[in-house]
Amino acid sequence: MLKDGDKGVVLQRDRETYGVAPHIPCGVVTPEILRKIADTAEKYQVPMVKITSAARIALLGVKEDDVDRVWNDLGMSPGSVVGICVRSVKACPGTTYCKRGQMDSLGVGNRLDEKYHGMELPGKMKIGVSGCPNQCGETSFKDIGLVGTPKGWRVYVGGNGGTNPRIGEVLAQRIDTETALALVDKILAWYRANAKPKERMGRTIERLGLDAMEEALGLGGDA
Repeated sequence: MLKDGDKGVVLQRDRETYGVAPHIPCGVVTPEILRKIADTAEKYQVPMVKITSAARIALLGVKEDDVDRVWNDLGMSPGSVVGICVRSVKACPGTTYCKRGQMDSLGVGNRLDEKYHGMELPGKMKIGVSGCPNQCGETSFKDIGLVGTPKGWRVYVGGNGGTNPRIGEVLAQRIDTETALALVDKILAWYRANAKPKERMGRTIERLGLDAMEEALGLGGDA
């Protein structure tokens, strides 16, 4: 029997079949990808195809004997659905399409996904990017969140869902894209250096204090 993460699968409730979720950066697909997923699901009689909360498309109920063949037919890399790593980067359409967009959330989200998706860390991490304060990328519930405003990016840290949900705290605001991306690098380095094993960033901040994080990153209280 495969374990969660083996061959990019997640064991399902029946303890016999598996979920297969290919990586779909920022949830953007093409007609070709959709056809490939649909054709694969039909070929292997997958009982459910589900759009996930991480904006992936998961094939659920895959038989163990079909796992390798499913991945081969999809021709896509697995999404990081388990493990202590950057599991997902969720982004709204931003200025690419949305009339309310203030910043290019989709462009920034793809840059973050390309650089960090699957990166191993002390604990699991989710990143969100929203093009405006409406936060359609559910940004305040992410370990790292970027929110677009008319004056630049606002950066949140320490949000998470789960059994003990936490709203992220503002670490910086009114910064441009390159400054925001550089700050994400620094945040991840701080987290890697200070977090306990399997500790979410929000708990690390609670334990050490947001002030300590700001000081280590060279930020003022209203950066």
